[in-house]
Amino acid sequence: MDNAHHTQAGKLKVVLCWHMHQPHYRDGLDGIYRLPWVYLHAIKDYADMAWHLEACPDAKVVVNFAPVLLEQIDDYAQQMRAWLADGSPMNDPMLNLLVGVTPIPKNMAKRIEVIQNCLKAHAPTMIDVFPAYKRLVDLVRPELESEFVKQAVAKVDGANKTQQESNPPKDVADKLHSKGKAVNPLCLNYLNDQFFTDLLVWYHLAWLGISLRELDPRVKPLMDKRSHFTDEDKRLLMEVMQESMASIIPRYKALLDKGQIEISMTPYGHPIVPLLLDFQSMHDALPDAPAPMSPFYPGGKERADWHMQHGLQIFNQFFHAKPQGVWLSEGALSEEAVALLDDFNIKWTASGEGVWRHSCESSQIDQHDMNSKRALYQPLRLATQNCSMFFRDDGLSDLIGFQYKDWHADDAAADFASHLSNIAAFLGEQAGEHVVSVILDGENAWEYYPVNASHFISALYKVLSEHPSLSMTTFSEVLDDGVNIRTLPTLKAGSWVYGSFSTWIGEKDKNLAWDLLVDAKACFDEVIASGTLTLKQQEEARLQLGVCEGSDWFWWFGDYNASGSVKDFDCLYRRHLKRLYELLGKPAPNRLDFPISLGGGHMENAGTMRRN
Repeated sequence: MDNAHHTQAGKLKVVLCWHMHQPHYRDGLDGIYRLPWVYLHAIKDYADMAWHLEACPDAKVVVNFAPVLLEQIDDYAQQMRAWLADGSPMNDPMLNLLVGVTPIPKNMAKRIEVIQNCLKAHAPTMIDVFPAYKRLVDLVRPELESEFVKQAVAKVDGANKTQQESNPPKDVADKLHSKGKAVNPLCLNYLNDQFFTDLLVWYHLAWLGISLRELDPRVKPLMDKRSHFTDEDKRLLMEVMQESMASIIPRYKALLDKGQIEISMTPYGHPIVPLLLDFQSMHDALPDAPAPMSPFYPGGKERADWHMQHGLQIFNQFFHAKPQGVWLSEGALSEEAVALLDDFNIKWTASGEGVWRHSCESSQIDQHDMNSKRALYQPLRLATQNCSMFFRDDGLSDLIGFQYKDWHADDAAADFASHLSNIAAFLGEQAGEHVVSVILDGENAWEYYPVNASHFISALYKVLSEHPSLSMTTFSEVLDDGVNIRTLPTLKAGSWVYGSFSTWIGEKDKNLAWDLLVDAKACFDEVIASGTLTLKQQEEARLQLGVCEGSDWFWWFGDYNASGSVKDFDCLYRRHLKRLYELLGKPAPNRLDFPISLGGGHMENAGTMRRN
């Protein structure tokens, strides 16, 4: 072994794994994207995260893509291209409003809805930093906060979310029109169309990533213009966004091809695989939690296989390769789930510290190795299985997800490297045989940082890639380097959130959502067995079922999440189930006309994985 390789081999291995995921936002019944997060995170976060890697070739990371996200990125790019080519309407209401396919509404309630949608950004870092944008928002914020408008909009919002009406209820619209003048001095319904055009343009400018602002010469003139945006300006902005959307997947493929990143995959629809395989796996971490009415999910193994097979097809379609690793949705592991990965010859998977600790305690791993986390920094493998498991350092991951946003970027990067240096010093000569896994969402935390975490990520990549005792690497490279793999006698089922499945099952609303899915699956099985559907119809139904099996619907049910987000996901989930029944040629049960959950809580860093 040469000296250079020996020096590298002695370094503590560090794997940063960025998980990129958005659920299936496209309405099953009408094909409309009900929430804009795919394209907004694409032009901001997926673009910037590729840019940071391109700017620091010595940095090496793992990027995990959910196939259902890849499909939506590609779909948006194609729809934007079609509008630019011939004016074809897009399936996203916000984009159609932006470019003028949909005219600015005259109805007061719908105008308020447009304004509220244009406020869906973290104000301190995405609104207040742009004076022209902030001025528009400040103009209407007092009126939006009036009690009458709040109550009226809540009623409109509730009706729209449950019925997806094209117009608000007439009685509410009339009241808003008749009383609007009395309750707000500027009278929202008298704002001219130019105000809404400027607001829509600024909303999208604010969501552009720092890379687009710095590298694309078309962006600065738009921002400098500040107001009175024209049709030509809107088209220019759409060209910027479309080109960015279309470039994202090829850019990550180029990084993969040159060996700078490893790309892993999540099963197609982002399901909680251990729960598909066995509801009872929830009791490993939650022995007393109530279960759904059905004792099991019918045909769960077949469905888990389908999510893997279809996910691999989509992954290969975009990256022309097979992933070596699979991040099971939400880091949800069980012995059965890992055995499933063996069936597909997957080299590695990963989860959170809670699963690691529960499993080590059950396996009676040496207490010192647990308390010092020495065992956390080694790949583990069940004696009867081939797939290696890595476990995230929750504390280090949460520093990035929740804490460093309030720090100076250089101080935060130095602090993170200092933590890793301390780990390396503790491990001593054995540091090179260990790996620290830092895993978190690759899109949701950054809007809480100044300038989309641009300074922080740049500083982090620089300090880690140049550090004398640390080596940025990937999970597959760790295994290829022949690092020692520790045998784990017992794996306790759980996820990266609290080490349990409590975010998705074991609570009244979540269990009801599972019961509704079980009923739909039973109908699916019956219709498929009857042979009444063509092969094409069967495949459409399987795909729709895969969407319904996604984890995100269950995540949002419960009283600890914000009611607005719960309504959005509740309605979308029920409409996806209705679409499944429609594809099966069966009437949807009346129960799907009523909300499953109302929510009412508040979530730190909305959308970001929960702090452990």
